[in-house]
Amino acid sequence: MKVLLIGSGGREHALAWKLAQSPLLTKLYAAPGNPGIGEEAELVALDAEDHSAVIAFCRDTAIDFVVVGPEAPLVAGLADDLRDAGFAVFGPSRAAAQLEGSKGFTKDICARYNIPTGAYQRFTAAEPAKAYVREQGAPIVVKADGLAAGKGVTVAMTLDEALAAIDDCFAGAFGSAGAEVVVEAYLDGEEASFFCLSDGKTALALATAQDHKRVGDGDTGPNTGGMGAYSPAPVMTDEMVARTMTEIIEPTIRGMADSGFPFTGVFFAGLMITEKGPELIEYNVRFGDPECQVLMMRLKSDLLPILYAAATGTLDQVSAEWRDDVALTVVMASKGYPAAYDKGTPIRHLPAGGETGKVFHAGTAMKDGQLVATGGRVLNLTATGRTVAEAQARAYALVDQVEWENGFCRRDIGWQAIERG
Repeated sequence: MKVLLIGSGGREHALAWKLAQSPLLTKLYAAPGNPGIGEEAELVALDAEDHSAVIAFCRDTAIDFVVVGPEAPLVAGLADDLRDAGFAVFGPSRAAAQLEGSKGFTKDICARYNIPTGAYQRFTAAEPAKAYVREQGAPIVVKADGLAAGKGVTVAMTLDEALAAIDDCFAGAFGSAGAEVVVEAYLDGEEASFFCLSDGKTALALATAQDHKRVGDGDTGPNTGGMGAYSPAPVMTDEMVARTMTEIIEPTIRGMADSGFPFTGVFFAGLMITEKGPELIEYNVRFGDPECQVLMMRLKSDLLPILYAAATGTLDQVSAEWRDDVALTVVMASKGYPAAYDKGTPIRHLPAGGETGKVFHAGTAMKDGQLVATGGRVLNLTATGRTVAEAQARAYALVDQVEWENGFCRRDIGWQAIERG
């Protein structure tokens, strides 16, 4: 099977690494990819925003299957255009991708189909949003409605913080993503990520993970796209997984189909496990980043037929097997991230990894024969172990072998699970 993978981040490197292991694969292309992905696939200089160029490439090379990694091309309707051109695609339609593209849309689906989530209101102007916040009090959550690269959410512990977040959104801090704002109740509990495939009618539960959104040790500082993750999440017991499926995922699949937007692809449910049980914080419509990296390290099954089944309505015919080992990934980012940072800084050495470890490239490029950092989140040092502590020790052993003066990371990824014992 000839496969085209769209994307260039750490998530796509993990997907490429896993897809490349499939005996069904005859050729893997990646557009645009990165130097790490280039070790697994042939890189193609395609712009995912140019749908006609992507379709022309698929025709010219007789691509059998397209896997879309990031959310932006899905929200822009790339999957629809490829399907219309006759290609099998892993990823939801533009209409179904609104689950990530619009937080208000997701909240409305939750309200309509009785999916447990925090109470909310939607606003298109600052003053009514501020009046609502004053009425509700803090802590409270302020979200830019649209795609903001994981940075449009403020968990405001004070009223002033919430009011400032509303001003930021409407002042254009997140571009058009902040033209509408969702203000929702603060949920108290432990966060977890749950991944599940859907072909529009059948659900296949994958695995759980927990990520660390804040930039600093001890979960301090501003939110980022994610500074590390581990899988499985201890808080997601068998009972919690079963409840998540029956109370959140299955009603969403039914609700989306009922609303005329059948969902095919992966649900990445951001959950808060509260005293009442699992509640939905938000949906993403692609694999998490860095959660995908730990999921792929634990997946025993061949990834390719599972994704193809989700894309072709045959998910009831496949299953996913997982290793019992824990996987943990540490993100190395450019100093300054998530604010301004230098680009093009040299990475002089990367560790080999070995049987229990893997270095996934996120924001890297080759410049004059030298590997350089091009993004905020640059490397994912990933390892497995029998326990979280063992996986953590192995991941940080990899971190300590990286020679990159402009890099930094958190030193406490996995602390919640280790504290549980």
